[in-house]
Amino acid sequence: MKTMSAMLMGFACAAMLLTSCATAQEAAPAAAKGCPNAEKLGWHLGCQAYSFNRFTFFEAVDKNQSLGLHYIEAYPGQKFSPEKPDAVFDHNMSEELRQEALAKLKACDIKLMNYGVVGLPADEAESRKVFEFAKAMGIQTICSEPDAEALDTVEKLADEYGINVAFHNHPAPSKYWSPDTVLAAVEGRSKRLGACADTGHWPRSGVDPLEALKKLEGRIITFHFKDLNEFGKREAHDVPWGTGVCNVEALMKEIQRQGLKNIVFSIEYEHNWDNSVPEIAQCVAYFDKVAAELAK
Repeated sequence: MKTMSAMLMGFACAAMLLTSCATAQEAAPAAAKGCPNAEKLGWHLGCQAYSFNRFTFFEAVDKNQSLGLHYIEAYPGQKFSPEKPDAVFDHNMSEELRQEALAKLKACDIKLMNYGVVGLPADEAESRKVFEFAKAMGIQTICSEPDAEALDTVEKLADEYGINVAFHNHPAPSKYWSPDTVLAAVEGRSKRLGACADTGHWPRSGVDPLEALKKLEGRIITFHFKDLNEFGKREAHDVPWGTGVCNVEALMKEIQRQGLKNIVFSIEYEHNWDNSVPEIAQCVAYFDKVAAELAK
């Protein structure tokens, strides 16, 4: 009887999740068709859930799905769901919450690809918790900014678990703001260590994103993709791709030249927090339009 009751509850939960995702799809902007041309290049576009940090993880998944996207990057500390606002999404979640999150992702046809930015300390037991979580959730890449003394531990665990670790460049004076610092950290180390190339934070630090990509050739693992309204100002904000100072088309051409495939581009849109979906939809449409030209 208990088994039958659990099955019925499971079916009901799945039905509710599917209804939620269908409602989100119906509310999608008319121009949001996903990125079929980008997929032809082996480029997987999705949102960094931090773009929706005013909302819960479940709502972020719905918004990602409404844009026609099938990939997402989670970050630690986001509220879990409208029904469980006191719970948070992170690597310390209970098994019950993990299974609920996986069910939500599956119902919305979205794959959790990346997780971060999250700390990876030299303490192996603590860092192992993050890798165990990533393995359980099917995550391919952990985005982090580990201290120098943690690099041996991070490299060991990345190879052991077969999970990438991408060093993220928050603006100066963060430790990896310069591509030179990233290169120095990964020199001679496993190819599972490389860059999470944030194309918006570089300009905030006065770094030309195109030159940064060229420097990091062979070590780029994933992207936090952006376009900004101003260069060289920390307070610069995101704008729809192709309308700002980052020369997004040139960045995409350089990425194609480097032959990067099966790589995730996470849209981290840090502006108009309460209603960013229309502007993100413009980014998606622009990205796929340029990808179509590159695919020719």
